[in-house]
Amino acid sequence: MDSPSDANEKKEKIGRYPFMAEPFQVDFCGRLPVPILGNQLLNAADFHSKERGFGIPTLQRENRTWVLSRLAVEIREMPRQYESYTVETWIEGIFRSFTSRNFCVCGSDGRIFAYARSVWAMIDLASRKAIDLVPLYGADFSGYLCPEKPCPIGKPGRIAVKDAAEVLTLRPAYSDIDINGHFNSIKYIEHVLDLFPPDRYRTSRVRRFEMAYMAESYPGDELAFRMEKTGEEAYNVEIRKNSSEAVCRCRVEFDGKA
Repeated sequence: MDSPSDANEKKEKIGRYPFMAEPFQVDFCGRLPVPILGNQLLNAADFHSKERGFGIPTLQRENRTWVLSRLAVEIREMPRQYESYTVETWIEGIFRSFTSRNFCVCGSDGRIFAYARSVWAMIDLASRKAIDLVPLYGADFSGYLCPEKPCPIGKPGRIAVKDAAEVLTLRPAYSDIDINGHFNSIKYIEHVLDLFPPDRYRTSRVRRFEMAYMAESYPGDELAFRMEKTGEEAYNVEIRKNSSEAVCRCRVEFDGKA
């Protein structure tokens, strides 16, 4: 197997991965839904890191893994059924325990569907604590840093939830749990968007979706979703486990266009 240093000599900084909006993926409006797009962003991140020697299969042999810490997606339009699109991804920076990764989703005709920014941490699987990336991977990552490529959306910010009402409680089920044994980050997006009635998506679409992950949740936890309206088309949601610890906060902004 190539080491990360060897891979640095063979791979470009930017990864480009083709996808298609398949019929069983699109929503009742015939568009790719946000959670599926989120999954493809994570797939692209996995492909990009694995090709360069620091993907999850390599890390798991070292008892480590990547976890998503923050995600912000701004959507101009969504691919429609059978429409092809490409996810571009690149590493913007590395900061001790975190690395920032950006995305551009574009069509075959050059249209921009969406941009996204994300922050990732590498954790030790035994302690579940973040690992200092610089001494382990700083030199290997430096060959892939691409801060010069633009990502013209705001970085994930602080999401404050002050006066929220509880709107849903659930316990993680089989389909909610990922390979790391905790609640899948994209499943949070699914459950949050399900807080809004289907008719909402007939008359408007998500313009920006932002999430901040604070803690892990596992089978047996009880998750309470608390939501407040912060603007005419904006909502903040906080997810707490076992009536105490906040595990995730998100912000949903609609644009009023179907």
